[in-house]
This record gives sequence, structure tokens and C-alpha cells, in this order.
Amino acid sequence: MKAERQEIPLRLELRGITKRFGDLVANDHIDITVEPGEVHALLGENGAGKSTLMNQLYGLLQPDEGEILVDGEAKVFKTPRDAIAAGIGMVHQHFMLVPVFTVAENIALGAEDVRGGPLGILDRRRNRRDVLETSKRYGLPVDPDALVEDLPVGAQQRVEIVKALTRDVDLLILDEPTAVLTPQETDELLSVMRGLAASGKSIVFITHKLREVKAIADRITVIRRGRTVATATPDTSEDELAALMVGREVSLEVSKSPSEPGRDVLKISNLVVDDDRGVRAVDGVDLTVRAGEVLGIAGVQGNGQTELVEAIMGLRVSRSGVVEVDGENLAGMSTKKILRSGVGYVPEDRSLDGVVKEFSVAENLVLDMYDRAPFGNGFKLNPKAINESAAERVTQFDIRTSSAASAVSTLSGGNQQKVVVAREMSRPLRLMIASQPTRGVDVGSIEFIHSQIIHERDNGTAVLVVSSELDEVVGLADRIAVMYRGRILATVSPDMPREEIGLLMAGITGAESAEEEEAE
Repeated sequence: MKAERQEIPLRLELRGITKRFGDLVANDHIDITVEPGEVHALLGENGAGKSTLMNQLYGLLQPDEGEILVDGEAKVFKTPRDAIAAGIGMVHQHFMLVPVFTVAENIALGAEDVRGGPLGILDRRRNRRDVLETSKRYGLPVDPDALVEDLPVGAQQRVEIVKALTRDVDLLILDEPTAVLTPQETDELLSVMRGLAASGKSIVFITHKLREVKAIADRITVIRRGRTVATATPDTSEDELAALMVGREVSLEVSKSPSEPGRDVLKISNLVVDDDRGVRAVDGVDLTVRAGEVLGIAGVQGNGQTELVEAIMGLRVSRSGVVEVDGENLAGMSTKKILRSGVGYVPEDRSLDGVVKEFSVAENLVLDMYDRAPFGNGFKLNPKAINESAAERVTQFDIRTSSAASAVSTLSGGNQQKVVVAREMSRPLRLMIASQPTRGVDVGSIEFIHSQIIHERDNGTAVLVVSSELDEVVGLADRIAVMYRGRILATVSPDMPREEIGLLMAGITGAESAEEEEAE
């Protein structure tokens, strides 16, 4: 139940907001009203125009048509400073914090209090006091003297919100704020949002997680292909919201039969791996993935999952330990040789490691097979075979593109991800590794990618899925290994209550949880 709110004078109206990039109409005459003290959710597919719209509201872009009204007065925001002056703040999906600065220093950036004029000395005492006062006022506990790099992601999220609130904003834009949070941290953030709304703050909440929208939103605006298609309420079902987003019915549940695991395919023993700073990121991990099953690794991003996958794929040298596929030690193998041995790999960052954006869709679909028949022979390519294969894959994997000859950079994020999935699943595999397989992907593409992963499992492939999305891990996995600070704390069933898995993701084991309950 949402608390009663004290209204304050900030009512936002977006009227006919239109933004074009060449021939692309990113926003097409969008109308939205956000009332004082309202949590207004913004839903839409990847590429629907949500971020473009919010960037105009925050002064990062300017609309080609339409107007922004605050309390009935038309505003022009040429910079974020203009938006902040009008009472609008934004917390970006990727934290805008300096890791080696303290909390107080980060919050002061761009709005420094100085003594002795513009070229004076930073008033650290006043900055620290402002942080403590804002933190206490809104129930957002942060340590002003802590280094940001030492804080867990949930605390960093609080720092970002406190930073916006110290600017005395009355409307807060939260862009995918729960993307890297544990379930407990997510619940805590939703509680904070309720408190802010109860104090009269307005919140625009951008997310693709329908469960959270229904839990927190007062109203929901759905955008599809740059246009507003509906304004809904929390009583609207998840299935209806998904259909509004995509334009068709979408299955939100992963459809799968019980697994029938076979031989051990991937076997990892006492693996130790350092990160880029030379700090131990994977600390003695033991894992086994069997043929015909999905092993999901659950954990908040940054607990060693990236380094673990990179070590398996030969992208990072391990300090010690053994990685075997069907009894063959992968130590010293190149990534190319590992891929050729029957290992598929969907990397967590498709832009960096998954596609070559300047290449065509067809070329990207053969990146790891271009020098093998029928696509090439090491000396020259076979364009006919590449194009025929691409046409088949575009249809089979529902890749939305005007042509397979188009540069992959012209595709939406979800369709770029489909290109990666199509490439990796279009050859015989013993092991499939999918790291953050649906990051930044809309619900329609999520449904398709999940079905392909289960199809691969049912073909007898061993599948390792690494995701910071607990719902995704629970939906796909036959077994779940929870990773925290480089170690596997437990391997559990996907039937375990989400709350208990969330506690493990936060490093709280059963014994610690029991001790806390006794102390209470």
C-alpha cells in the first residue's frame, strides 16, 4: 500500500515531443504527464525511444518539436544544469561516479561549495554536512567519507540518488536502477522510492522488469517504436503490459521440460583467476556442467563471473586450476581453438566482444567460421555461401533487418544479440556459454533467446548461463551456482525461494541468516 503524499508544486508535461536522427524518428509526438508525488513508469522495447525521451527532459538532447512544461511553464533545457535548476534530476543506468573519490567528493562534483570565491578552497565540511542531512532526511544511509570503489553496488545506487537530491530536485528520473542489484537491494530501492514519493517527489521509473513496475508504479506509459501506445495502471497484468510493449502476445515464462543430464562436459577444479588489477577475482572455484542441462550462475555483477568465463574461453590466463571439456584440458589453448573444439560463446558485452559493428549482418554470422568450408578456405571467402547461410539464419532466428548486407550497427540491441546467438548456435556444440544473454534486450527478444538456449540444452549440449538477472537464472537453470566474491557459496535448486537465493547473492549463508534472526 502506498503512503499518503504531501503534494509539492512540480507537475511535468511533455507535449508532442518529437526527435529525429536523420530518417529515424526516435520520438513521434509523445505526450506524458507526471503528477506531483507520482511514480510514473516508462516501459518499452529496446530502441523504443525511452532513453531518447528522458535525455531531452534532462537537457542532454533537445526536441525537434513539442514542448516541456514544468508547473505549466514552457522550459528549454540546453544542458543538464538547466534541468536541475528547474527541479529535475537523473540517475543514469551506468553510475556516474569517480571510484577513487569519497562519497562526499562525488556528490559535490559539479556543485562544489567553496570558501573565498570561485577560486577558493572546497568547503569539505559543508559538503559533508549536506550529504549527512540529505541522507537522514530521505532515509538513504551513506557514509560521506567512504571511497566509492569500496562500496557495494546497492550503496553506490544510494549515493547517486543522494547526489541528485542534494541538488534539491523535485522530479527524479531513474534509468534501469535495479539492473545490478540483488533482490534484497531491489526491495530496498523500491522502499526508498515509496518514501520519496510520499514526501512529494515525482519519479519517472525506466525499467523492463514488469514485476517491479507493478509493485511501485502509480501509472505506466508504454512506448512502442517511438510512439505512446497506452497509459496503464498497476492492475494491468504482466502479460498485457508485455503485449503492449511488443505488439503481440509474449510468453513471460520459460517453457521447458525436466532436464535429462548426461556425461560431465565442463569440469572446473580449484580455478584461481586475477582481474586486470592483479586482484584475485576467482578464488578456488569448482564447477561441473553436464550434457543436457543448464547450470546457471547467479550473482551480483562484479563477483568474479566475468573473469571465470574469460578464463574458460582462453581470454584470460588463470593463476592455477584446471578447466576441461570432455576431459580435454583447455590450458594454453587459444580462444579460436576453443571455439573450434565445439564451444559456443555469447559474451556479456556484445558491442565489445560479440560483433564487429562495421561488418554486415552476413559477415558477423560467420566470424568464427569464415575460413572454413563452405564459407572460405583460408585464402578467400565464398560470398555466395555466406549470403545463403545468412538468409537462412535471419529467418530462423527472427533477426529484424532490412537486409543481411546491412551493417550490424544499424540493428537494435536485441537484434544484434540475435546475430550473436545465431552465429554461436548454428554449429554443433558440446558446450554453450551464455554470459548476460539478454542484457539490454526487450521482452520479445528475451522470449526468443531463452527458447533457443533451452533448445540447445534439449539437443544434449551442456549450457552454462551467467546472468545478474535472478529471474532469468531461475527460469533457465536446472541447477544454480551462487557466486560471491569469487567463490561458489552454494549450488541450489531453482525451486529454492528467491529470497534465500538473494541472501546467498549478498554473501549471507544459512548459518549467518540464522544468527541474525536469533540476534533480532
